[in-house]
Amino acid sequence: MMEKIREYITDYKAGKFWEETVCEAEKMEDCMRVVNVYPDVTFQKIRGFGGAFTESAAHNYAAMSDARKKEMMQAYFGRDGLRYNLGRIHMNSCDFALGNYTYVEENDEELKTFSIAHDEKEILPLIRDAQEAYGDKLAFMAAPWSPPAFMKTNGEMNNGGKLKREYYPLWAAYFVKFIEAYQQAGVSVDFLTAQNEPMAVQTWDSCIYTSEEEALFVREYLGPALERAGLADIGIYVWDHNKEEAYQRFKEVLADKETEKYVSGAAVHWYTGDHFEAAELIRKQYPDMEVFFTEGCVEYSRFADSGEAEKAEMYAHDMMGNLSAGVSASFDWNLFLDAEGGPNHVGNFCAAPIMCNPQEDTFEKRLSYYYIGHFSRFIEPGAVKIGTTRYSDAVEAAAFLNPDGERALVLLNKTDREVPVTVREDGYGKETTLAPHSIHTICYKMSN
Repeated sequence: MMEKIREYITDYKAGKFWEETVCEAEKMEDCMRVVNVYPDVTFQKIRGFGGAFTESAAHNYAAMSDARKKEMMQAYFGRDGLRYNLGRIHMNSCDFALGNYTYVEENDEELKTFSIAHDEKEILPLIRDAQEAYGDKLAFMAAPWSPPAFMKTNGEMNNGGKLKREYYPLWAAYFVKFIEAYQQAGVSVDFLTAQNEPMAVQTWDSCIYTSEEEALFVREYLGPALERAGLADIGIYVWDHNKEEAYQRFKEVLADKETEKYVSGAAVHWYTGDHFEAAELIRKQYPDMEVFFTEGCVEYSRFADSGEAEKAEMYAHDMMGNLSAGVSASFDWNLFLDAEGGPNHVGNFCAAPIMCNPQEDTFEKRLSYYYIGHFSRFIEPGAVKIGTTRYSDAVEAAAFLNPDGERALVLLNKTDREVPVTVREDGYGKETTLAPHSIHTICYKMSN
């Protein structure tokens, strides 16, 4: 039967973290409002949760007092915070940087000037503080937004363009230089993607690849370069763009079996809608491959007028759908942004779970922070997704089996009405009521 049940609740009116309710298991007879949990039906293993160590996040963080920095680190990486164990790093600049930059001087075709001194100013200090706050190894994923301008067809880092074919080997060597430099700085790169958003011509740092070009770069240059450097254990994830195109692109990149041996999985973003089935298709068609969710944020260009409840529910709905479809790791975008939603060198502002005011040395945890925590705090690295059924689409549900046998069931109610739920496993469970616009995590173990 079920042992003691813990329930954690956050709604849009919550003024604090999780309220905890403890109850004993009961034999459940009600069959009208059931969410069933089936731990014998298992799916993908969960690697964890995290966010992006952008230069914008690092710049905001650097401007805070030492006391505030400690609080901010604990909020994300401490045991009483979100317990993040993953991080995303941009190789060269991205839109959430103070400007365009690379690690070499222009036209250095031998990489003699390669240096990550730029990142030592603010990005690496942020990463090191996160490592200290977590107290164990954080896993990092690296991705480029653009090669140096001299390697590209348009001669600039912004506005798309392509990597010139003659620079494929040099760009692969650049990846190796970056990974080795970060290792020497005390940061292990565990995963990487060949290109962030390879179909998007952006006004900021961007570079375009067709499926064939991405496959060629991975197969002939990046994969072999990592092997020669003794870095073959680093996972390469392709696509790193929106879910709506993910299955088609993944299928095209892996059409050549020689490419497949270098690829660990697909990376996806959320900016064109749910498309949870894309992750499910990849997992079903390529069962040895993983799917990582590597970026999502609430863009001010599209959702400037959305309320905090809507923003938080966007996060929870997407995380619920992704994890249910087979996603193994979930990375939010910027860790910290200022009141404007930046800094951003092209005005592409957005929201973050923690917003800062460096001038006043204050920060605020937005409602989305607490909603993310219903996943990241209770679904432990190494957990597996398990089976569920639900009686109504008014409640979204996803359940996980932690390594110690504890179940973590996340329930989301985005409606304007109360939704009653009877959580049940093996005939035992509890009744609860999901308040309008609320998220609940119910944790329990089973005993013989």
